[in-house]
Amino acid sequence: MEVNRSLEQHIAVFGESGSGKTVLLSSFYGPTQEPGFAKENLYEVIAESASQGLTLHQNYLGMRNDARAPEPNRFRSHSYAFRVKPKVNPDSRAQRAQPVDNLRLVWHDYPGEWFEQDVEGEEAQRRVDTFRSLLGSDVAFLLVDAQRLIDNVGQEERYLKSLFSNFRTGLVRLEDEILVGGQPLVEFPRIWVVALSKADLLPDLDVQAFKELIVLKAAGELSMLTDTIRDMVQGGAALSVGDDFVLFSSAKFSPEKIDLTSPIGLDLILPLAAILPFERHARWIEQRAANKLPEKVVENLFAGASVLVGLLLTKRFNMPGPVGLVVGLVTSVFSKDVIEGLLNMAREKLEDARSRALEKKEYFTAVLTGFRLALIEGEERRVLRLSRR
Repeated sequence: MEVNRSLEQHIAVFGESGSGKTVLLSSFYGPTQEPGFAKENLYEVIAESASQGLTLHQNYLGMRNDARAPEPNRFRSHSYAFRVKPKVNPDSRAQRAQPVDNLRLVWHDYPGEWFEQDVEGEEAQRRVDTFRSLLGSDVAFLLVDAQRLIDNVGQEERYLKSLFSNFRTGLVRLEDEILVGGQPLVEFPRIWVVALSKADLLPDLDVQAFKELIVLKAAGELSMLTDTIRDMVQGGAALSVGDDFVLFSSAKFSPEKIDLTSPIGLDLILPLAAILPFERHARWIEQRAANKLPEKVVENLFAGASVLVGLLLTKRFNMPGPVGLVVGLVTSVFSKDVIEGLLNMAREKLEDARSRALEKKEYFTAVLTGFRLALIEGEERRVLRLSRR
């Protein structure tokens, strides 16, 4: 039987029309196809669909070379799958010895119009089907449009309250068709990160000031959105909505030029997708007894966070059942020190683990520890703020 050699993570991106979802995706993928990317990073990013990859790359080149923004995907949903693979000789003995050697990232783009307008007939069914397709996402980004904040300067609450209320209303509309038999779901996005898109338009706003703006102007609406999501899931204690914040800027737009040389936060997308579920799910599983998490939810957290969680937590708690099935797979890939380092966010430990992995030619371990370091650096740059809960 062929062994699956991928860790798979899904992200869902929610934002109103015009909030920059298409530009964000194209600007995430395009730079990974530049010759310089291969020289500066240990990994490469490959689109599983050649046609999707060409379209995204074309979008990026159109912005870079012709100052042409991508066409918006009105009322159209797409899922994009990428392989994140270490740049190594495929015949490397150390690489072949690792049963997991790449990350599969699936990006789900949810049309903003479906949060803003009523739809009927086939369009309504497509909305339901699309939402079902992203239920397995580990991380969801809720985009806040910096241009809309500027348009409502001094009265930002008008925009922010409307934004979170629209998200909440959109979920309520789907609830009856998403919940099977009215029962809360086990599989559902449990980490919802609030992201400022077009952050270059507000250069004086760091991530802490962004969080404080959200809390000051729309805490009630964000809390109501959290309650709505909690009602849709089993094990509501294993849920994080609006606890994490990040700034994104794909490019600086002017009438005659689109400047792609100074992106903000795009380098954090892969680390957030790969590492944040691992850490957050591990924390929730450690607290499973106090939070009274149902067994099905605990099992799903293991699957959703990736097989990496199994090693450390099974050693700590001697957990039986499905959790134990992943241990044999993981022990030969990642040492306990590496996983402890990831969980404890210790920079020196991570740097040492990354150096040892490179020496041993365990390149996927090196990529993941590099991702964790990127999150630490993102917080130091005040582009990212992660919850400690």
